[in-house]
Amino acid sequence: MLSAKNLFQEILDDDESFRLFCSIAASGESQGGWENGRIAALVPHSERALAPKIARHGADEDKHGRIFNALMKKRGLAPVPVPPGTDYTMLLERRGIGLAHDKLNRDEPLTERDIVVYLAHSRVTEQRAAEQMQLLLKHFAEHPDVGRAIRVIAHDEDNHLAYTHEELLRLAAAGHGRLIQRTLRECALAEIRVHRDVSLAVMARMGRILGWSTAKSAVLTVGLHAMYAYERLVGWRRMVTLSMPAHRDALGGPATSAPEFA
Repeated sequence: MLSAKNLFQEILDDDESFRLFCSIAASGESQGGWENGRIAALVPHSERALAPKIARHGADEDKHGRIFNALMKKRGLAPVPVPPGTDYTMLLERRGIGLAHDKLNRDEPLTERDIVVYLAHSRVTEQRAAEQMQLLLKHFAEHPDVGRAIRVIAHDEDNHLAYTHEELLRLAAAGHGRLIQRTLRECALAEIRVHRDVSLAVMARMGRILGWSTAKSAVLTVGLHAMYAYERLVGWRRMVTLSMPAHRDALGGPATSAPEFA
């Protein structure tokens, strides 16, 4: 029977597929850590109070990258290069989503508009991350090898999502509402397409590693296209709504450590 639990269990049980999964995840998290670190350093004076939260976000992403690398090391595995078609963050940047790396590489202060773009991009991508981690949490929270890592990362992703909601609502109240809604919609529509393309590329590689039948691969491909069709029609709306989170000031303190993984 095809299910998210069975598919991830297959990936988890095989060293090569597990190494590819963790390598892709570690690369994306580390990239997110760098991006947030640069944004924190370049925050405009009017938003300096936000810098520690952005830095905390980046520190969490760096921690997640270390966790995925530690999971590989625990099994005696070394990271593999991330195939270009599976590089979620790179593909989003190519579509003009978020802040371009050439901007982040310059030592010039960002603008308030840049901060809105950053937070809108984060709100959309953190929605995806939080949903994916909740799915893994549902099935593997008590797994002896990856359960602890999943619980730590899922908790952080929930905090990141709460933080983006709260800060975007603050900026909307300050007069940026139209820009926020326009940017959220652009980000969401681009993200669901990138997510589909990356998912197809990852599943194709996993299928080759795990020896999936043509029929099984075809069913998964149809399922991913069907999910994209649903998200393109109505599902994207969940990524653009804003509501005050129950957990306020979710990134207001120092980043938590995970010494058992690093």
